Amino acid sequence: MRGPARLVRLDRTGLLFLLLFCNTFGVGAFGPLLPEIGRSQSLPDWQLGLVVSAFGFARMISALPVGVLAGRWLAGTLMAAPLVLIVGLALLVSAGPLPVLLVGRFVLGVSHTLTMVGGLTAILLEARRANASVRLNVFEFAGMLGILGGLALVAVIPAAWGWKVSLVIAAGPALIPLLMIPAMRRTFPDAPAPARAATPEAGEGVSLRRQGSGVVALMFGVGILFALTWSSVSGFVVPVRGTREFGLTRTGISWLLGMAQAIDLAALIPVGRLADRVGHGLILGTSSIMLGLGALGVGMGSFPLFAIGCACLGLGLAGWMLPLGVIREHTSVGRLAWRTGLYRVGVDSAIFMGPLAAGIVGAGGETAFLVVVGGAALALGARLMWRQVR
Repeated sequence: MRGPARLVRLDRTGLLFLLLFCNTFGVGAFGPLLPEIGRSQSLPDWQLGLVVSAFGFARMISALPVGVLAGRWLAGTLMAAPLVLIVGLALLVSAGPLPVLLVGRFVLGVSHTLTMVGGLTAILLEARRANASVRLNVFEFAGMLGILGGLALVAVIPAAWGWKVSLVIAAGPALIPLLMIPAMRRTFPDAPAPARAATPEAGEGVSLRRQGSGVVALMFGVGILFALTWSSVSGFVVPVRGTREFGLTRTGISWLLGMAQAIDLAALIPVGRLADRVGHGLILGTSSIMLGLGALGVGMGSFPLFAIGCACLGLGLAGWMLPLGVIREHTSVGRLAWRTGLYRVGVDSAIFMGPLAAGIVGAGGETAFLVVVGGAALALGARLMWRQVR
């Protein structure tokens, strides 16, 4: 291997880690800039919600096609991600009328789907049953670290430079994966081989699938609720309510969201190891309860509870990748890419709907919306802890 990838001796896991890490800087930087985008483009809340949700809408409708693409041409899926990201960023910072902003966010969402579905497919095909949760959380760790990096960068960039320059600078690491394209082409096969995947023996496969159909459906529900909570709380309510009601600047919003990301990062690997050792039900249930408390704190609380809610949100999100580990145990190798894409359709539908709903209900309805979401997360957490899911 030659070039930059050879200098740092990146293997398959390293390439996936660096790809997601670099591609999520812009995701982290976008949230604190949201109030500035709304002011400079004269967008009311409902239009601002559309701009935020266009990212999730793109992920929702592209997840299944990308799942099929990843199952047939894994290298091409991963190689396309940084190229599509650059196009989306250029459209967004052109600061054109609302349709142009929507298209830019849409293209960025497609790029994120290429990164996530391609990376998750590669991990799920290779990971052994004993370490699936850890590897999934390591991959998530890369994304959270990239988001934290974007938050940190945008917090120190002078506000006088404007949101467009700030976003371009904060998303700058997205150029690095362009140098990795040759390495990804050589490293990942066109048709992924399931040689090391852990699957049920032929005699017990049908039985396991029948027994696990309800578990798989439950895991889809868990992923959807986690995504709805994350997108509505951190993607919209925290920056908008923090600015409007508590007078926070972009630096203050970055610090709050950065705190949540840092807690998520600190908990990711321990949570993955615990899930592999003690079972997914207890860990997922605890994560869901923390997520519900976070939504209630952000939606209902004074500023101290608002900040505590952000911390609870970060702790709860440490369990976000675990449903895929459970789904993998009840899915044949040949259907992994397809089912991963289908799972992402549900998750990304929630990411699309969260900020859109929060923007539509407006300032008067945000609290009620988060009470419903938070209550649902608390109920799901109790359900998971009551009946262990393995």
